[in-house]
Amino acid sequence: MIKKIFKYLIKNNTPRWLVLLIDLYIVGNTFFLAYFIRYNFNPTNIWDHFNSDMLFVHLTVVLAVALVSFLIVGSYKGIIRRTGIRDAFHIFVASTLILIFLATFLLLKRKFGFNSLLDIPLSIIVIHFLLNVVVLIASRNLFKYLYELLMTDYKINERILIYGAGQAGLITYAILKEDKENKVQVVGFIDDNKSKIGKQINGLKVFDGSLLDAEFINSKQINSIIIAIQHIKPVRLIEIVDQLSLLPTKVKIVPPVKDWINNDLKSHQIKQVRFEDLLGRDPIALDNPILKREFNQKVVLITGAAGSIGSEITRQVVNFKFAKIILIDQAESELYNLQQYLKQQGYHNIFAIVADISNKSRINLIFKQYKPQIIFHAAAYKHVPLMEENPFEAIRVNVLGTKIVSDLSIKYKAEKFVMISTDKAVNPTNVMGATKRTSEMYINCMNKTSATKFMITRFGNVLGSNGSVIPLFESQIKNGGPLTVTHKDITRYFMTIPEACQLVLEAGAMGEGGEIFVFDMGQSMKIFDLAKNMIRLSGLKYPEDIDIVFTGLRPGEKLYEELLSDDEQTIPTYHEKIKIAKINPINCEEVQTKIGNLCQLYQKDDLELVALLKDIVPEYISNNSVFETLDHKQGVLQGVSVNGKG
Repeated sequence: MIKKIFKYLIKNNTPRWLVLLIDLYIVGNTFFLAYFIRYNFNPTNIWDHFNSDMLFVHLTVVLAVALVSFLIVGSYKGIIRRTGIRDAFHIFVASTLILIFLATFLLLKRKFGFNSLLDIPLSIIVIHFLLNVVVLIASRNLFKYLYELLMTDYKINERILIYGAGQAGLITYAILKEDKENKVQVVGFIDDNKSKIGKQINGLKVFDGSLLDAEFINSKQINSIIIAIQHIKPVRLIEIVDQLSLLPTKVKIVPPVKDWINNDLKSHQIKQVRFEDLLGRDPIALDNPILKREFNQKVVLITGAAGSIGSEITRQVVNFKFAKIILIDQAESELYNLQQYLKQQGYHNIFAIVADISNKSRINLIFKQYKPQIIFHAAAYKHVPLMEENPFEAIRVNVLGTKIVSDLSIKYKAEKFVMISTDKAVNPTNVMGATKRTSEMYINCMNKTSATKFMITRFGNVLGSNGSVIPLFESQIKNGGPLTVTHKDITRYFMTIPEACQLVLEAGAMGEGGEIFVFDMGQSMKIFDLAKNMIRLSGLKYPEDIDIVFTGLRPGEKLYEELLSDDEQTIPTYHEKIKIAKINPINCEEVQTKIGNLCQLYQKDDLELVALLKDIVPEYISNNSVFETLDHKQGVLQGVSVNGKG
C-alpha cells in the first residue's frame, strides 16, 4: 500500500507544499543532529548545557527562519525526480540564508541582551548549515533514484549507442534516460575525437567510431545507433550514414536544433535517418554586416526565382531590409507557390512576374518599371542530356537570355549583376556547359565597358535541387527500383542549396566586378555509393531487394567533374570557401561579335548553332554526343590550315 502511494506521488509531480514540509522536517532533524555532533553524541552533555524548553524555542526559531528562507529562494518548487545542478544551487542558497539569518539573530541577541533561551551557539549554526546542504541535496537525489528504481521496467526493448559525445549527444542521453515508456538503454557513446575516446561520460564509455563493425554491434547487442551531432557538414554526415548503414542495426538521427519543440528535444523526434536528413544541416548565418549594407533599401531582381537556387536566394535576401524584390520566372506554378510562401511569412514589397528572359521587350518593361539595383541571374536550362537534344532552347535561354538581362542591367544602371554558373562550364563536354561558358565570356566582356559590376559564381551539384540525383533515387525506390546510375565510377561534388546560395550572396557582396568566384565543394562522392546508401536507409538490401543498373554515360556527361578549388588555378579571398578563378584574357570584340551572330537563332539549325558554340569556346569538346562529328571536322580543317601555312 505504502509503495503504491509513493509510486503515485513520484509518478505525478509531488505537491510543492509537501516538498516544503519535508524540507522543514529535514531542517528540524539536522538541527538536533547538529547538537549531537557538537557534544560528541552524548545526551548528558546536551542536557548539562540546555533544558528541553531551550531546545524547543531554538527549534521554533530555526524552523521559522528556514520557512522564510525556502519561500524567498523557492527551492521547493523544482521537480524532484529531475533534480540537477540548479536545484542543488537553490538548496545551497536557502541554507546560506538560514545561516545568515540565525547568525544575525544571535549577534543582535548578544548585543541587546535578549532572553537567554534564545542563545543558540554559533558552532551549532555552522554545523547545522553544513548538514542542511548535504542532507537536503542528498534527499533530493535519493528521491530521484527511488523514482528511477520504481518506475523503470527492467525489460529493455532497445539498446542504443549515441554517435557524438558532444553537447547534442549529452542532451540525447538525458532525454532517453528520462523516457521510461520506450524502455531503452544507452550502452555508450561513439566519437571521432581522439581526446574523448576511451573516457567515460555519465559512467558510459566513449568508443572509437573506426572500430564499429558487425562483430562489435552483435557483441554489445546494439539495436540502434543515434547520430547526435549538430553543425555537421552534409558530406561528413553522408559518410557516417554510409558506414553505419552497413551494420546490422537501425540508424537514427537527432533533428537540427531549429526543429526542436520549444527549443527542447523530445524523444519522439529521434527517428530513423531519411533522405531529407542528408540534404544539409548547416545553419545559415546571415549576420555579415557587409551583406546588411549590400541589400539595405535596395531593389533586388532575381531571375529563375522559382527554381531551387533562385527560390533559396529569395528566402535569404528577404531577411535583409530591402526596398523591393522582383521575382521573374516562366514556371507559373512554382512561382505562385513561392509567392504564397512569402506572403504567409509576412513579407511585403515582393513582386512575382511570369516572364521569359529571352523576351527582350517584356524584360525591358520590367527593368524600366522597377529599376533594379542588384540582379541575381539564376535563370537557365541545366539538364545536360535534355539540352544535348535541344541546343536551340539551351542557347535561347542560357545565352540570349543572359545577354538580354545583362544588356538591360547596363541600360538601367544597375549596381551589380551576379550570374549563377556551373562547374560544367569548365572544359565543357556538352551543350549546356558550353552555353554557360559562353555566357560567362559575355559577362566578363560587359564588365570591362560598363559601370555595372558584373561577376560570376560557379559551383557544382546541389543536393536536393530539382532533377538532382537524390529525388530521382527516392522516386525509384518508391517504385520498387531499380536505381539507375550512368557509370560505376562516376563521381560528383555536392553542396547544399542553402550553403550554395549563402556563398552566392557573400561573393556578390565582395565582388568588385570581373571575377569568377568558385566555391570549395569539399570531397567528391561516388554516385554508386550514394545509391547503395539510400537503399539501405530505406530498410532494404542491395541487391537482394533493390538492384542498381548502369545505363552508360549520357550524351555530354563527364565521368569526373573538374575540381574548381585547385589552389594552382584560383586566388583565395577572405572567405575560406570562396576563391577567384584565374582566367585567360579573351578578345572581347571578337567574342561579342560571335555571340551576337549565335543569338540569331531562328536563322540556323542545331548543327550550325553548336558549331558556333565550339568556335566561341575552343575548349568545348563533345563527349558521347552526336556533336562529336563537329570536333572531327574542326580538327581536319585546322590540320589542313596548318599544313597549308607550312
